[in-house]
Amino acid sequence: QVQLVESGGGLVQPGGSLRLSCAASGTIFRTYVMGWYRQAPGKQRDLVAIITTNGNIDYADSVKGRFTISKDSENSVALQMNSLKPEDTAVYYCYASTGDGISLFANWGQGTQVTVSS
Repeated sequence: QVQLVESGGGLVQPGGSLRLSCAASGTIFRTYVMGWYRQAPGKQRDLVAIITTNGNIDYADSVKGRFTISKDSENSVALQMNSLKPEDTAVYYCYASTGDGISLFANWGQGTQVTVSS
C-alpha cells in the first residue's frame, strides 16, 4: 500500500508562483515514475509533468518554460510553478508508478487545489 500526500496548493494572482510537494510512503520496493497531473472542472485529467528515476523529464506544452519538476528524494517530487495563468487553475494530483518486482502499480494522491485569480 502506497500513500501519496501533496501539499502547497492555494490561491495566487496571475503571474505569481507556487510550489507543490508530494511525498510517497508505505511499502515501496521501487519507484519508476513520479509526476503531476491536473484536472479542471468539466475536463479530463491531463499530464502536467513527469520525471523518471533516470532523470528523464516530460512537460505538457502548456507549461514548458514556466513549470519545473524535480525529485527531492527517491520517493518525493516537487513542482515549481512560475508565471501562473488563470488557465492553470485546477486540482493537481501527484502520481507515482511503483513496482514490487512482479507487478506495477499506479498510485494517486488526493489532489490539491490551485486557483489562479486576481
